[in-house]
Amino acid sequence: MTRFSPISDVLWPRTAPPADEAQPLDSAVEAEICIIGAGYCGLHTALNLSKEGRSVVVLEADEVGFGGSGRNAGHCTPTFHHHSLSGVIEMLGARRGDAVIGLQLSAADQIAQIVASYDIECEWVQNGYVMCASTRGRLAAMAQKRDDYNAAGQSTRLADADEVRAITGMHGQFGGWVHPGGAHLNPMGLSRGLARAAQGHGARIHTRSPVTGAQRDGARWRVATPGGTVMADKVIFATGAYTQGGWPGLDRTFRIMRVMVGATRPMPNATEVLPQNVTAHDGRGNILVYKRDAYGRIVASMFPRMFGSRSRMLRLLDSRLRFHHPSLPKRLQWECLWTGELDMQRNTIPRLYHLGEGAIAVTGLSGRGVPTGWTVGQVLTDWANDVPEADLALPLEPLAQAPSYMAIAPQLALRAYELRDRWDEWRDGQPSRPW
Repeated sequence: MTRFSPISDVLWPRTAPPADEAQPLDSAVEAEICIIGAGYCGLHTALNLSKEGRSVVVLEADEVGFGGSGRNAGHCTPTFHHHSLSGVIEMLGARRGDAVIGLQLSAADQIAQIVASYDIECEWVQNGYVMCASTRGRLAAMAQKRDDYNAAGQSTRLADADEVRAITGMHGQFGGWVHPGGAHLNPMGLSRGLARAAQGHGARIHTRSPVTGAQRDGARWRVATPGGTVMADKVIFATGAYTQGGWPGLDRTFRIMRVMVGATRPMPNATEVLPQNVTAHDGRGNILVYKRDAYGRIVASMFPRMFGSRSRMLRLLDSRLRFHHPSLPKRLQWECLWTGELDMQRNTIPRLYHLGEGAIAVTGLSGRGVPTGWTVGQVLTDWANDVPEADLALPLEPLAQAPSYMAIAPQLALRAYELRDRWDEWRDGQPSRPW
């Protein structure tokens, strides 16, 4: 059984407004829809359905936002990191591909509307996202990305090295791709705000209520927890990487990969880093993505080495940030360091699994939770509203175990990306960058 990193290590629960009170389920209750998992997918779905007047119960094994929705790095980038738009269409087909692209590319704007409508305190800032070009060749390759996203209705552009430095404060880049729709936030603040909004429309949320099983009981489902049961017409498992029990085999549809996130102490000169308060991606294969929070902290994320120690990873974060921002102190003062678990599967596109009549599960967000959680929430809402399977933006699949090679393939891919980076940078005549 996977041991998850402690939520007590994470910055966001400390700086987000406190959660509304929620109690464990301690009786037998009824609902039209029972949602398991109080993360972005489950909460967006609960909010949508409760606004429509549907009876919704959400069961959460720990606290609201305990999983990736409360411990991610806080980037809301309405893009597909691993795939081109044409690649998404090739995987899903033209109709579904276009539908998923439309949802994903509009996700940040839609979340902004929810944040404003429900007055959610989550440090929401939508000043844009910059994917930098660490070599000259990568800047040229970004022209296709710009053209593809703009053809899909976005307003992105390429920027030269001087503009990238003005926007991000970064040295050592050759330009970048600027997406003005990118945003960043306090992810636990968003999780708690979504829960509060759903409860305001009548959704019932029970924390500390792990699901021990779900069984068909006549025409309905009986969902059991240690303290009570929910009788529901439909069941949605939205537990992602934090799936433990509840449905046999669901936790084997993905493999866990960890991402490391660090937050410095508040810095008086923080505005020298990312002066336009965007989210920045340094353009390398093992990406360094970072932002500033509302209190002047730098919050940065990257994938840890398979056998890297905590101190080594902090030194690498230090050196990568200082390479781009030479004015930073030689040793940054890190207030928090934590890891989050990603539910990786081969295509890095969310998967919907048919569990039985009126029961569905989703896994495979693969670390794209903030925008993709909203996207999948729309698809789950359609399913709960009896939209025909053929018209859903994602296909329903039989439950299937992730290939065994996924236990190591993502780490091997990262090492290959790092070697490619070093080769490209050497060929470009650059000084050695930290890696």
